[in-house]
Amino acid sequence: MTRDEKYVLVALGGNAFQTKGDKGTPEDYWRNAYKAAETIVRIVKEGHKVVVTHGNGPQVGIIMEWMERSKDKIPPLTMDIAGAMTQGWLGYLLTQAINNLLVKEGLRTLVKGAVSVVNQVEVRKDDPAWSNPTKYVGSWYTEEEARKLAVEKNWALKPDPRGGYRRVVPSPNPFNNVEVEAIKRLVDDGWIVVASGGGGIPVVRNSDETLQGVEAVIDKDLAGEVLATALRVGTFAILTDVNGIYLNFNKPDQRKLDVIMVSELEKYYREGHFAPGSMGPKVLAAIRFIKNGGKRATIGHLYEGYEVVKGKSGTTVLSI
Repeated sequence: MTRDEKYVLVALGGNAFQTKGDKGTPEDYWRNAYKAAETIVRIVKEGHKVVVTHGNGPQVGIIMEWMERSKDKIPPLTMDIAGAMTQGWLGYLLTQAINNLLVKEGLRTLVKGAVSVVNQVEVRKDDPAWSNPTKYVGSWYTEEEARKLAVEKNWALKPDPRGGYRRVVPSPNPFNNVEVEAIKRLVDDGWIVVASGGGGIPVVRNSDETLQGVEAVIDKDLAGEVLATALRVGTFAILTDVNGIYLNFNKPDQRKLDVIMVSELEKYYREGHFAPGSMGPKVLAAIRFIKNGGKRATIGHLYEGYEVVKGKSGTTVLSI
């Protein structure tokens, strides 16, 4: 399967919209959206065709908090609907910021603009994750409240490492982007596309081929790899809040990996060097992308986004 080096998929981490210390005001969101948009537009200016995906963890948490506080007046919605809401919310911010920068820099003749797709991602009904929910979502509860909610709502709740109890939901493995053909047509036609936001809206396929939303959270980097591979992009760039992949991260002997072959990175991954809740999924997504035929995967800091995409900063993962 040939790969086009002009095609780039950029995965923006949760800090792309709400960084540490932000209060989550509209001003915070717009400032961060424009920061991310600067990287996207700079890449586009060089002639690249760009697809953007993003995290939504803080925003899903906000929606679930709203639902919890108003549950006596308004029936709570399901997590797949909450995920769709964040795709509209964050897609709007990103596409407006990108389009405005394209206008300011006189680039609307280079690309048609930016659009956001409300995007479903398929997971399997028999995924082992369904029997072992691990992803923390929503509010914190006391042990007594957690026991009550477990009975009333049939929720799984576990102690959170930061204190209290929280709901945990499955995080199944993504394997198919439902709207991929539409996304490809838009990109080929000259649009910058924002898709697979928050890992995509999780759905399963029934025996009659209909789709059904499920209560789950898909890792956005693993879903980003599924989309990047399906689109046959050349470069898959994951932008986060650290400047690359480290061995022994945050320890006196930590060592940054600047350029690494996928075979060596896979060995480190199997040895357990990368935490499941932080760098682990990013490393796994990079490994899958390269092993599925991708040319280059890069991981680095959001604020050095352009340099990370070009391989001048962060960690670059290559084949062999």
